Amino acid sequence: MATYPELMHTALDATDVRGLAELYRELLGLRYRSGDEPPSDGAADDADWLVLVDGDGKRRLAFQQVSTLPRSTWPEHDIPMQLHLDFAVPTLEDLRRHRRRAEELGARLLLDRTDEQGEPLYVLADPAGHPFCLLVA
Repeated sequence: MATYPELMHTALDATDVRGLAELYRELLGLRYRSGDEPPSDGAADDADWLVLVDGDGKRRLAFQQVSTLPRSTWPEHDIPMQLHLDFAVPTLEDLRRHRRRAEELGARLLLDRTDEQGEPLYVLADPAGHPFCLLVA
């Protein structure tokens, strides 16, 4: 029987690695991998690689510090999405609620396609400019 590599997590570059990790931690109800938590003593946070895990400890997202990051210009094609994440919610009401939460956490709306019957969705950008979709699936 053939074996295949297993996806450990999706890694996102960021100029503010802690800030970006916090948006997704809050938005998705994840937690830091042991040892990646923010400093509790008020010390400077010098993290350059962080991992978020789910309730079972499975890696979901990782964040890598970079000095510069050109922001996607999507839906224009000058700088494409490069990568995006899709997050499913069960209802249109949940979709609207999670959009509000994402914006409160620092995301910005790029596209509102909630009037589409088959698959209503929002495309948002996180604070580092990575697009992500919230959709009813």
